[in-house]
Formats: sequence, C-alpha cells, structure tokens
Amino acid sequence: MAIVENIDATDRKILSLLQTDASLSLDMIAERVALSRNAVWRRIRALEEAGVIRARVALLDPEALGLNLTVFLMVRTSDHRPDWLDRFARATRDMPEILGAYRMTGDLDYLIRARVADVKAYDALYQRLIRRVDLADVSASFVMEELKDTTALPL
Repeated sequence: MAIVENIDATDRKILSLLQTDASLSLDMIAERVALSRNAVWRRIRALEEAGVIRARVALLDPEALGLNLTVFLMVRTSDHRPDWLDRFARATRDMPEILGAYRMTGDLDYLIRARVADVKAYDALYQRLIRRVDLADVSASFVMEELKDTTALPL
C-alpha cells in the first residue's frame, strides 16, 4: 500500500470522526467539518478507493461475549523456510481467537495476540496451533489489566 500524500486537514478530521464512530451520518460529519453532505461523501469514497479506509466495523465488548482473557504468545521457530511461514500464516488466519500475528525482530520470531474465554480455552488454542505447525518454543503471557486498547490511529 502506497502512502496517500494528498490527505488534507479536512480528510484527517473526517477520518478522526469515522475512527471514533463509523455510524455517523454524512450529515453529521458534514456539519462537524463544515462541508456539504456531497463533498463529504466524495471524500470518504476517495479515501475508500485509495485504501485509506479499509473497512467500517462494529467494535464488540469481548467480556460481554465471554472472552475474558487476552493472551500474548511469544513464538520461536527453528524453521524459517517459506513453506513453514505459509503454514504458520494460514494457521493463524484460520483461528478466530487469534486477533493478530506479527513477525518480529530480535530473539522472538513471532508474537500472537489472542482473545479467549479462560486458560482452558487458551490451552485448546495452543494444542490446535502446535498440531498445525512445528514450533521450537511457545511462551504465553496473560493480560491482568488492560490499560489501553484502541483501534484509532494517530492522525
């Protein structure tokens, strides 16, 4: 994805409003950025077409859905071949509990962020993962308190 260079202050205001509440009507956004409804629609459409806006989603409360435990898995592997990475990437994409998977620098090869009901559900996730992909070492840390969790990007 190339960086979109023609994003102006008004686009940033629109993006900020959408990050906070994607259900805002065009009229509400237009009023807050001092543009017409049609001008706002054209800008949002252009931002979508440029790939700046990837999706508009609802953010759910995980605890209200019984997903009370956030887990970070630190993964090390002794296999760095492309076919291993393909299997690992496919496995992480296929497991809905896994919210993020990242290839890292330093001693750690991969970091996985997952949301599960409890330790028993984490163990089930872990067992499914190691059945699908050979891993040299997996270490897990459980979140005791969430101090900040946001999807809003700094604009």
